Amino acid sequence: MKRLTLLLLSLVVVSVGALSQGSPLAAAAGKKDGGSVPMGVGATVIDGKAFYLINIAPELSFGNLGVGLDLNLRIGTDGKIRKEDFDEGYDYLRIVRYVRWAQKGDAFYVRLGQLDYSRLGHGFILYNYRNSPSYDLRKVGLELDLNFEKFGLETIYSDFARAGVLGMRGYVKPLKFTTLAKVPVINNLETGVTFVTDLDKNANRMYDATTGTAKDNGSISAVGMDIGLPIISYSILKSSLYFDYATILDYGAGAAAGIDLQFSGLGILTLSAKYERRWLGDEFLPSYFNSMYEQERFTPLDTIRFTSKAMALKSAKANEGYYGELVVSVLNTLHIIGGYQAPVGVKNQGLMHLQLITGDVIPVLQLSAGYDKRNVGSVFKVDNNSVLYAEVGYKPYPFMVVSMLYQWTFQEKKDLKNRVVGYEPQRRIEPKVSFVFNF
Repeated sequence: MKRLTLLLLSLVVVSVGALSQGSPLAAAAGKKDGGSVPMGVGATVIDGKAFYLINIAPELSFGNLGVGLDLNLRIGTDGKIRKEDFDEGYDYLRIVRYVRWAQKGDAFYVRLGQLDYSRLGHGFILYNYRNSPSYDLRKVGLELDLNFEKFGLETIYSDFARAGVLGMRGYVKPLKFTTLAKVPVINNLETGVTFVTDLDKNANRMYDATTGTAKDNGSISAVGMDIGLPIISYSILKSSLYFDYATILDYGAGAAAGIDLQFSGLGILTLSAKYERRWLGDEFLPSYFNSMYEQERFTPLDTIRFTSKAMALKSAKANEGYYGELVVSVLNTLHIIGGYQAPVGVKNQGLMHLQLITGDVIPVLQLSAGYDKRNVGSVFKVDNNSVLYAEVGYKPYPFMVVSMLYQWTFQEKKDLKNRVVGYEPQRRIEPKVSFVFNF
């Protein structure tokens, strides 16, 4: 064990350090063009158990091509590699965090790997969706968008290792095909159709507590239509009105009307805001595929009983609701994001999303945090309804980062026969000393 400790300490000296897997701090430490090839060592504490950490996590960009890799070797005090990191055949695919071409909104955009906060259209069906609830459950998915100015397509698939969430939205700007194509503002009128389905075997399972029986209803699918009309269209100020209607097949339907605003002030301050009013019928949940969906889909309580997102959908009652969102960016480096949705007049049923990325705004300090919470009652009480990451990095030198990461996510709970019998919180604490070389 003393030899292992000396080996790891020597690697700190000869390696370039890594920031946390998948965290925005990793991108903030590198340049937007070129790349960062970090390697390093540190420690990880997962649910009270300590591991030595060797991490290689380069962020590379060549024109429109972006690649993010992430190899973590966690070695216990007994000298053995943590088996949960490689106990499935497809776990080795997790080394590729993502491969990306261009950016969302470009003529052709594709991203393969971990998906963070994906959306289709205005997000009435799929919004802030994450395909990987934790590092141990990280999946390889796909986003692919085509934008031909007059029409386009957005697509998403959550997991190539097994059946998962498949979504697509086709849209068209019909006035672009008419004599009104050159009329400012209204020529960008857009209509779209969205289809999302979950092919997972547990997507539509029901449990009847009175009879003690379970029923598998196959996949669950939603279809929606939307229309958006710009009302202000200037280089620094844009705003549009939109309307969405969606139905979850074999369940209920809902509608939403909203307004969004985008302000870009001289390249210093960018602000976007959105407010949406919702009218929801029985057996309908807005943004059904959201940031917590992978945990909510199916949760075993024991070997027989379980809860599911479909069961929550079945019991949903008609109500009016709202959604608000605010995104503030300063110098395209400091980003503050906040969103909240809830039914009107109903307590502890809200869904909240918060993000903070400081980049290099603070000279020697980097902060990054993300927080999602459902059934919001006590906002800052982290529990089974929460997903949280927070990272603080101190830069004593431009090439050196000392960081601390805290994550609260979920892991599968298995019985002695390796059957999933529920989910339980997973706490991860990761201190690191890092050296970052950019090019």
